[in-house]
Amino acid sequence: MRLFGFPSGFALAPLVFVALILPLVACVGGQEDGSHGGCVPGFQVKHYQVTYSGPFQKDQPLVRVDFDDCAGNKDVTFKVSNPIFHLDGDLNLVAHQDTLYSGPLLTVRGVGAHADDVAQVEFTGLAAPSPHTLRNILGLGQMLPNRSKRSLLVPPMIVTENQRGPFPRFIGKSHVIPAEKSGNRIFRLTGPGADRDPRGLFIIDIDTGDVSVSRSLDREATDSYQLEVSTTDFDGNPADGPTLLLITVIDQNDNRPIFRETRYSGEVLEGSPTGTTVMTMTAFDADDPATDNAVLRYNIVRQSPDKPSPNMFYIDAEKGDIVTVISPMLLDRETLPTTTYELEIVAKDMAGSEVGLTGTATATITITDKNDHAPEFTHPLFEAKVYEGSTGVVVNLTVDDRDDPATGAWRAIYSIISGDVTQSFEIQTNPDNNEGMLSVIKPLDYEATEFHTLLIRVENEDPLVPDVGYGPSSTATVHIAVEDINEGPVFFPDPLTVTRMENVPVGSFVASLNATDPDTLHKQSIRYTVLRDPAGWLSVNPVRGTVNTSALLDRESPYVHDNKYMAVFIATDNGSPPATGTGTLVIHLEDYNDNAPYVVPLVAKVCEDAHDMNVAIVGGRDKDLPPNGAPFKIELGKQPGLDKTWKVTRVNSTHSQIMLLHSLKKANYQLPLLITDSGVPPLFDVSEVKVQVCVCNKSKNKMDCSSAHSHHASLLALLATLLLVLLGL
Repeated sequence: MRLFGFPSGFALAPLVFVALILPLVACVGGQEDGSHGGCVPGFQVKHYQVTYSGPFQKDQPLVRVDFDDCAGNKDVTFKVSNPIFHLDGDLNLVAHQDTLYSGPLLTVRGVGAHADDVAQVEFTGLAAPSPHTLRNILGLGQMLPNRSKRSLLVPPMIVTENQRGPFPRFIGKSHVIPAEKSGNRIFRLTGPGADRDPRGLFIIDIDTGDVSVSRSLDREATDSYQLEVSTTDFDGNPADGPTLLLITVIDQNDNRPIFRETRYSGEVLEGSPTGTTVMTMTAFDADDPATDNAVLRYNIVRQSPDKPSPNMFYIDAEKGDIVTVISPMLLDRETLPTTTYELEIVAKDMAGSEVGLTGTATATITITDKNDHAPEFTHPLFEAKVYEGSTGVVVNLTVDDRDDPATGAWRAIYSIISGDVTQSFEIQTNPDNNEGMLSVIKPLDYEATEFHTLLIRVENEDPLVPDVGYGPSSTATVHIAVEDINEGPVFFPDPLTVTRMENVPVGSFVASLNATDPDTLHKQSIRYTVLRDPAGWLSVNPVRGTVNTSALLDRESPYVHDNKYMAVFIATDNGSPPATGTGTLVIHLEDYNDNAPYVVPLVAKVCEDAHDMNVAIVGGRDKDLPPNGAPFKIELGKQPGLDKTWKVTRVNSTHSQIMLLHSLKKANYQLPLLITDSGVPPLFDVSEVKVQVCVCNKSKNKMDCSSAHSHHASLLALLATLLLVLLGL
């Protein structure tokens, strides 16, 4: 059955009922009831009126009450007799929710510490609710009671979107006027769609009040229009209205369902239980959601590939949830013909009926891997050869794994279970092909072990699923044969350290080198040669390896550091090809008293006046070590008469002082000094010290010496030098 051109089952009454209740509530000022003199606690106005002109909308202010407890209204609470209403923070009476009817009267009570008062709110012009039948919606039923002070009643109208011409097209009569008032009125239509943009969409016959639409409407652009109808007399004076005219645009199914994307992607783990949700497909329809025009149903129209079953997945027709239908045993990534399935999804409006419009999208579902296959070696035994003394990769171990190569269920981890007692091997995974790279990290010795047998195990990064374990194929044996090479002789110990006295006679024995050939299975001879002998002091017997001196050993040589002399020797075997090894000889040289001491400095200064600064300090030096050096004995030379003018006195173990016994004229004097060290036997030397006798000026603290190269010296500086020497005793 179809009514007025609408589809059967179309919920027209609720839509037009909404249109009936959309007019706004208008507020009328309250009547005062109370004194305006001094502050009287309570409602300043006791009675308020609100004119009803439509449904009460949520949070829309109806009237503002005036309450003052004369103390700032602190902690005042308000209670409304009808629980649908309450006072907001600005003391406006508002509804908690959209409602049609309130009753003609309610009370508001304000209670605080300084006031307790009640006010009344009266609603005028209330209309009793009417049945929401199509007849009443179209204005064909019983007319609503006249509102206060108005005789013009305007029923709501409906118009279907997308109508075809010709236009204008009549949509209804805008008036219900008593017969005695008809014929002497001019009708006017105002509001958006009439005299405001979009202008001229609706027009009214000024004589009859008939309303027409001038062009096709689009509900998705605007679903309703609120206009006002009024009348004037022929002189232009207002007669009736303005009264609200609500025009509702009825939806047509003119919008297809639309998926936000053309392709969607989802994943499901292999072996998942039947009914596992993979993803959700959602389409949108711009038509009226309160009608079947926007009620969608989903369907899978194609699955590619269609193996092992054309119905591996199911989509919930209403929710759009895609779930698995295939059994967990068949949902095996390794046995399926592909790991990616493509579904074509169709969304149809009109609740999926044949006349519904459709939209299409593609869902790509990937079967993801879980670790349900253990890695297996391709061979139970691997063999390799390696030269002794070498390191690096010796063999690549290959494995098979049916899991996804991009996951930890495929990537292998290798471990050496047994056979590597000396920790000489290491195994790492090649990230490109998952092979195990077995390497020698500590050089192998052919003479110690010719063969090595390793047991290798392979596992995955991710743990296996509970019902799968590692089998015998997850282990393999590796045989490694060590091949012999001619190894160079090895010195022991290296370095070899000996202690010898310097200046021993040429040809003296120094050390005996000891080099052995690691190739114990071969009888090879060794010959010795000198590789590095910086001072050229040594020679070596090529067969026995004995080292002798070929020159005097000198501890004071610049080639000796910290009393140690180092030389390097080569040992060469007679293998094919010959192999060599090097060893170091360290000679710790003991000191011999072979260096005479000497006096420093060779120039000294004294004052000509014996009562002034007539003392000079000299010291001894020796290249030898104690006890072949200090303490030194410094004394005057054996020339006769020196002791009459000069006196040498010991200051400490290394320094002595020269004293002038009587005044001499300013001149330079050569003074022979005999210095002797403490070696056994001791060594001595005679040093000529030039003593400058100077004129000293105590007041100016200066010395004037006769030498052309002498300079004025400070007496205080000379005294300070003497003091430092004495402190060193």
